[in-house]
Amino acid sequence: MKKPQIIDRSRDEYFMREALALAAQGAALGEVPVGAVLVQDGQIIGRGFNCPISRHDPSAHAEMVAIRDAASRVQNYRLPGSTLYVTLEPCSMCAGLIVHSRIQRVVYGATEPKAGVAISRGQFFSQDFLNHRVLVEGGVMAEQCSETLSDFFRMRRKTRGGEAVKSLDG
Repeated sequence: MKKPQIIDRSRDEYFMREALALAAQGAALGEVPVGAVLVQDGQIIGRGFNCPISRHDPSAHAEMVAIRDAASRVQNYRLPGSTLYVTLEPCSMCAGLIVHSRIQRVVYGATEPKAGVAISRGQFFSQDFLNHRVLVEGGVMAEQCSETLSDFFRMRRKTRGGEAVKSLDG
């Protein structure tokens, strides 16, 4: 019989703040501000932010970048016992990678009503066909994570609107 997993939630907000800081780095580059950190034994082993535009790589989501960073650092494609903190609910591509990486737990901030597969558009992690179970918890610092995204898109609309006006004038 498996012994019950003990989950330490005491540092969830600390690590989510780290993910938010990474999201801000992505926003500064014009990327959609999503950040992720992968933690094992209380230490960050992987970091990432969305960078598909700057890397010309459609797979360069924050989760993907953080998981690749961690796997490279620990020299293993499996990351058992780790927790992924991400500011936005994972999409289907990232959810598949999370399962294949054997990540134990995912903690996300804001829900993603268009493409999130933890709860918004489906419940990927609870599918019977999966050979690995991931614990999923949403809503950690959800307001801050959501505001980061809203502020970015509001600013982008203003900027794009201003460019459109300038090009009509000039």
